[in-house]
Amino acid sequence: NRQFEVHYQPVIDLRTGRITKAEALLRWCHPEHGYISPLEFIPLAEETGLINKIGDWVFRQSTANAKHWSDRFTDNFQVSINLSPRQFKLDNHLFISEWESYLQGIGLAGDNVVVEITEGLLLNAEPDVIDKLLWLRDAGIQVAIDDFGTGYSSLSYLNKFDIDYLKIDKSFVSNLENSTNDTALCDAIILMAHTLGLKVIAEGVETGKQKQILVDSGCDFAQGYHFSRAVPADEFEALLNPESESVQPARTSRKS
Repeated sequence: NRQFEVHYQPVIDLRTGRITKAEALLRWCHPEHGYISPLEFIPLAEETGLINKIGDWVFRQSTANAKHWSDRFTDNFQVSINLSPRQFKLDNHLFISEWESYLQGIGLAGDNVVVEITEGLLLNAEPDVIDKLLWLRDAGIQVAIDDFGTGYSSLSYLNKFDIDYLKIDKSFVSNLENSTNDTALCDAIILMAHTLGLKVIAEGVETGKQKQILVDSGCDFAQGYHFSRAVPADEFEALLNPESESVQPARTSRKS
């Protein structure tokens, strides 16, 4: 019934303070009940198998907008799309054929897309999961580990698989101002990631002090209410406008 919407939360380059990426987040605006939490409807979509079609729709919506924004503002703009373990393991050919064909059809490079997956998906990864990760790499699509640090203690997958980003979970970021332990954990994650050649995105940044601590620690990117909530596509595009008084995108090229 066309009640789904894709909202976009800006991801900020902490070196420049400008928008370089966005995380695509699915929203359900019900005509009677208003916005329904993804925590309510995503598990149902996974249980019924509808997550496959929904995820395909989110991918197409998000990448089409990414193509528009990369053409208009910055050609290395990236959109990140969450894939649940259930969706990632579904027996389908969307990864292999339809998604790749769609990207080619709209003229969007694979490296304008980031797929976010969980740590648990990579622990004792099954052959079909490994095959899809290899396809993502071959297509140039990048991979981020969401909610890093909250799941499993084994870090062997960081060497085994081609990972591009680690996302520090907001539970660590929220206590940065008051907890030396959480600050030390963030420092350790950032140092480890950089040593392995990975970039780091901090989630849930809500205050200027949290942002400054992350900047001082060498974190690469950040997102959270301090910058902006997730907003509809038209509002996000307004944030990308160079005349916007809010965070602004860097006009850069892959060649620079």
